[in-house]
Amino acid sequence: MDESPQGVTGTATRPLAPPLPPAAPPRVWWWRAELRRAAPALALFAAVRLTGVAMVAIWSVHLGRHPRNVLGLEWDGGWYWHIARYGYGTIVQSAPGTGRVYNDLAFFPLFPGLIHALSTVLPIGPVNAALVIAWVGAAVAAWGVYAVGEVLHGRRVGIALVALWALLPHAVVLTMAYTESLMTAFAAWALYAALTNRWLTAGTLAALAGLCRPNGIAAAAAVVVAAAAYLWQRRRDGEPTVPRAWGAVLLAPAGWLGYVAWVGLRTHSPTGYFQVQSRWGSRFDFGHYTVFMLKHLVTGHDTLVVYLTAAIALGSVLLFLLGVLDRQPLALLVYSALLITMALGGAHYFTSRPRLLLPAFPLLIPLALALARARLRTVAVLLAGLAGFSFFYGTYLLTVSRHSL
Repeated sequence: MDESPQGVTGTATRPLAPPLPPAAPPRVWWWRAELRRAAPALALFAAVRLTGVAMVAIWSVHLGRHPRNVLGLEWDGGWYWHIARYGYGTIVQSAPGTGRVYNDLAFFPLFPGLIHALSTVLPIGPVNAALVIAWVGAAVAAWGVYAVGEVLHGRRVGIALVALWALLPHAVVLTMAYTESLMTAFAAWALYAALTNRWLTAGTLAALAGLCRPNGIAAAAAVVVAAAAYLWQRRRDGEPTVPRAWGAVLLAPAGWLGYVAWVGLRTHSPTGYFQVQSRWGSRFDFGHYTVFMLKHLVTGHDTLVVYLTAAIALGSVLLFLLGVLDRQPLALLVYSALLITMALGGAHYFTSRPRLLLPAFPLLIPLALALARARLRTVAVLLAGLAGFSFFYGTYLLTVSRHSL
């Protein structure tokens, strides 16, 4: 007769299996936790920029102008609208004697392509579509800026970095139908991917940044240099190579090079894109025009916008040097250096320099470090002052000033 514990016959007891560990969340949902961590920074960014938009709207109505047109059709916004609606092929002769020819091939294709796609899917029109894309791009860019700050120095620095970036004097551009917000979104996440060794992601995002703007090549250069340094370090340590890093080297410049090559085919010249830019009055002169303008401001006089432009240009160089002394990662230094070189080394509209530097958020990291260590009262006073200046100056730029953005 079989016996079993507790007098139960015919069956044998089996030890209980240990409880299964909770299932790990799918890797595809990693962004949920990251988004929760970034929520305070994104809320701050949204509050700051929506306040700026409200001030622009109020003053635009006061002046008898439609706020949507001010934000969506001013300066380059009108060109993007036209490309999105009619495609490339518009050439405008400037006033006699200036020698300038405005060709829409100067504008990279991703932003107008997205405008066309969104306005085709949704019946909101190209101007509204452009603003939706720019605003979404700005939010994603702020998230990427936070992610870079957090991965380097922690959450407080990430939040401070977003706050400073949102309160730059020209941050109003982030809510206009311009490409800075979209390019910064791709570039910031490409840098984050490079810092965390996600090489194919970094290469793909850098390629998309290169399809947004001419200075999108800075993101590609940063990823290429970072991947090359990573591969060299592994080789020196005797570790196997990483094919994905090689993939990033090939992918990163593909967007920028692809569009430049396409313009070359269309203009029947390998330097066609640079010829188009030159006819706009934009060419690289190794900083001669920037030096000329700085001398002009010392010996003569000009408007507030021009003086602030000079201050931002000089400040960007100083902040870059601080980044070098702080030993920022190589990818960030390459990215910032190329943006500064392209902004200050070209002979183009002087008052556009701060806008061209807007994607160079790593320059603000030394200031974010100082802000994160400051007392709460100091932070509140400083941010309130920056906010007041940013809101009023941004409104002035869009509704009063006639200087080009």
